[in-house]
Amino acid sequence: MDLLKVLVQKGKLTQKQVKEINEKVIETGQQAEELIIADKLIPESDLFQIKSEVLDLPLIAEVPKSISSEILSLIPRDSAEHYNLIPIGRKDDLVEIGMVYPHDIQAREALKFLSRRSGFEYSLFLISPSVFRGILDKYQTAEREVKEALESLEGELERERGELSLKGDVSEAERTMEQAPVIKMVAVILREAVEGKASDVHIEPMQDRLRVRFRLDGMLHSSLFLPLKVHAAVISRLKILSHLKIDETRVPQDGRFSTRFQNRRIDFRISTLPTTQGEKAAIRVLDPEQGFAEIGKLGALPEQEAILKEAIKMPFGMILATGPTGSGKTTTLYSLLRLLNREEANVVTLEDPVEYFIEGVNQSQIRPEINYSFIRGLRQLVRQDPDVIMVGEIRDDETASLAIHAALTGHIILSTLHTNNAVGVIPRLIDMGVDPFLVGPTLRLAIAQRLVRRLCPHCKKKVVATDSQRELIQKNYQSLPAHLQKKYTLPDPLYIYQPVGCESCNFSGYKGRLGVFEVLKMTERLADVLLKSASEEKVSEEAKQQQMITMRQSGLIRVVEGITSIEEVIRTTTES
Repeated sequence: MDLLKVLVQKGKLTQKQVKEINEKVIETGQQAEELIIADKLIPESDLFQIKSEVLDLPLIAEVPKSISSEILSLIPRDSAEHYNLIPIGRKDDLVEIGMVYPHDIQAREALKFLSRRSGFEYSLFLISPSVFRGILDKYQTAEREVKEALESLEGELERERGELSLKGDVSEAERTMEQAPVIKMVAVILREAVEGKASDVHIEPMQDRLRVRFRLDGMLHSSLFLPLKVHAAVISRLKILSHLKIDETRVPQDGRFSTRFQNRRIDFRISTLPTTQGEKAAIRVLDPEQGFAEIGKLGALPEQEAILKEAIKMPFGMILATGPTGSGKTTTLYSLLRLLNREEANVVTLEDPVEYFIEGVNQSQIRPEINYSFIRGLRQLVRQDPDVIMVGEIRDDETASLAIHAALTGHIILSTLHTNNAVGVIPRLIDMGVDPFLVGPTLRLAIAQRLVRRLCPHCKKKVVATDSQRELIQKNYQSLPAHLQKKYTLPDPLYIYQPVGCESCNFSGYKGRLGVFEVLKMTERLADVLLKSASEEKVSEEAKQQQMITMRQSGLIRVVEGITSIEEVIRTTTES
C-alpha cells in the first residue's frame, strides 16, 4: 500500500498536501519522506512508525549503542551514504541492514551486489534519517569514536608512567609511551571492556590486521580491527602498565595493574603468549561490581540458597565448588567469603592468582617460581590462627589431605575441585587419597554449577513449547521432589521464551548470566553410605534420596520462569 495514501487515511496529511508533495518529488528528485520531515508536516518518529507498519519491516528507532568496526566494514561509507543503507549488527548468520528507503529499487540492487561481493546474507530493518545519520557518524572509525569517549581513563593510565621500574630496554619503553595514539588506543580497549561488562579481552595478531575480541556473557565477539603496524606498540604498552619485560617476546609473561573507573577500582590481569603471528595478549577484567555478587543474586533456587546459608553457619567443615573453568566457582566462593568476613573472624586465602581484593581478608598469592605452592602455603596458613581458609584449588593428594585435616581441626575451608557434578566430588576426594571415613565428618557441601545466559527482558519472545521441548521439561519435573513439583508447576499450554535481539542486548537476544546449581549436602545417612561404598553410583542414589535438585532441573525451572532459553540449558548441562 502507498505510504501517502495511508497517511491520508490516518488523517496525517490532506489530499492537497499529498499533491504538493508529489509535485516537489518530481521537481527536486527528493523522497516524499524527506519533504514531509523538512516541512515538519509529521514528526519523524511518527512517520517512520507508520512506514514500518506499511512495509511490514521492523523499525530501529534509536542509534545502537555499539556497532563493531567489523560490521561497518562490510559496506563502504560512500555506498552507505549514497544509498541510505547501513549495517547495524549480526544475528546468527545474517547481517542486519538498516535502510531509510527500502522501496528504492536502486538501493536494493546495490545491497544485493555488496552482499555478493563481501559474502554475507542479510535481513532488513527500517531506520529513520536521523538514526541513519547517527550510525553514519560511527564511520569516523569505531576506534576514534571510542577513544573520545575514553579520555577520562587517559589520566589514570598516564599516572603509571612515574611508577614504572622496567627491567627491559628503557629507551624503547620511553619511545612506546611517547606514542600518544597508542596510549589512547589501549585506553579505548580497556574502557570499552569495562563499560561493556566484558570478562576478558583478547588482542590477537593476524596476517593482515590486529583483532580485538571481547568475551561477553561467556561468548567471544570481535569488537575492533586495528592496523597490524600498531601490534608491537599495543603489546608493549600493556607490558609497561603491567611491569613486564618489553624486550622479551619469546616466552609467556603474566602481570597485572589497576585503575579507577567511576569511583571503583578495576584490576586488569595480563597474560602474553608467543604465537606464529606474534605475541598475543589476554586480559582478564576484574571488576568488583561483576565479581562480588550476593548469594541471592547468583542464580541458586531458594531451596539451594537456604542450604548454602545453613552450611556457612557451621563452626567447621569443608565447602567445595566444582565445575569447568569459567563456570563461576570463584564468584560463588567470594560470595560465601563475604558472608564469613566478620570482625571477630580471621579470614585468610591462598589463591592463584588473587582475583579480587576484599577489605578485611588476608589474601596470599602462590608463587611457584619461588616454591611457594598451595601445599607450602596451606601449611603456613594453618599457623596464622585462621577461622576461615579459602584455597583457590585442590589440585593434588597432599593439598587435599592438608585441607581435610584443617577442616577436622576446627576451620571452615572453602575451595574448588574439577569434577562434572556434585556427586563426583566425593569419589574424587577418595581418588586423591582421602580416607572415606574422614569425608563424612569434614565435607559440608559439594556445589556444582554452570553459567547460562539470561534472556534479554526487552526483546524475548513468548512461544508455545514444541513437543520435544515439553517432553524434556516434563521428564525432569517428574523427578523433582513432590513438594517442589507443587511449587514449580507446569502451565498448560506450556509457554517458554526465545531470544530475539534488540539494541539493548546488542542484538544477541541475551543480557547477563546466572548460575544453575546442584547442592549436595552431607547428611548422617550419606556419611554411613560412604563407610560401605563411596562409588559415584551409590552417592548419586543417596543424592536422590535427599531430594537434590540437579543442574539440568535448576536450569529448566529457569526456562519455565522465562529467565533463560532451553537451548542454553541443553548447551551447558547434562542429564543426571
